[in-house]
Amino acid sequence: MRLRCAATSSLFIRAIIEQYSGYILNLTMANTYTQLGIHIVTGVKYRQALIDPEWRIRLERYIVEIIEKRKHKVLKIYAMPDHIHVFVSLHPADAISDLVGAWKSSSSSFIVEHFNKEFEWQRGYGAFSVSKKGWPAVKYYIGNQEQHHGIASFREEYVEMLDEQEVEYYERYIFDDVFLG
Repeated sequence: MRLRCAATSSLFIRAIIEQYSGYILNLTMANTYTQLGIHIVTGVKYRQALIDPEWRIRLERYIVEIIEKRKHKVLKIYAMPDHIHVFVSLHPADAISDLVGAWKSSSSSFIVEHFNKEFEWQRGYGAFSVSKKGWPAVKYYIGNQEQHHGIASFREEYVEMLDEQEVEYYERYIFDDVFLG
C-alpha cells in the first residue's frame, strides 16, 4: 500500500510541476528585451555597377518596406552602383539569413520588373553586430559611401570590414568571380 501511495504522489507532484512550470517561467521572464544592431553588406553579382543613381532611392525604399514588414527597423541604407549597406535593428523572431534572403530575392525581381535590368545580388553577405554606442558611427559611415569609395574600392572596404571584425574568410570565396562578358 505504501509503495502505491508513493508512486501516486510522485506522479501527482510531476503533474503539478508540468502544469505550472510554464506559469513559473512566465513569472520570471515576462518579456524579451533585445538591442540587435546588424550592419549587412552585399554586392551585385560579379560586382557589376548595375544600380543606377536615378532609381537608387526607389530601390532603397522598396528594401526598407520589405524589411519593416518583417518587424525590423532600418536605421540606415545606402546603395552604391555595385553593392549595398543596410543597417537594421533586428527583431529577434527573424533570422538574419531569412531577412537578407527575403529582401535580396524580392528586390532583384523589383529591379528586373521596374527598371528592365537583368539583375542579381551576389551569393552570401556580410553581417556585423554593432553595439548601441556604435550606431551613430555606422550610420555616418553608410551615409558617406560616395566619399568613402573615392578612396577605397568595394572589395577593399569589404575585406577591411572582415578583418576589423576578425571574421575568418577565404580570399578566393569573398565574391563571385568577376563577370568577363
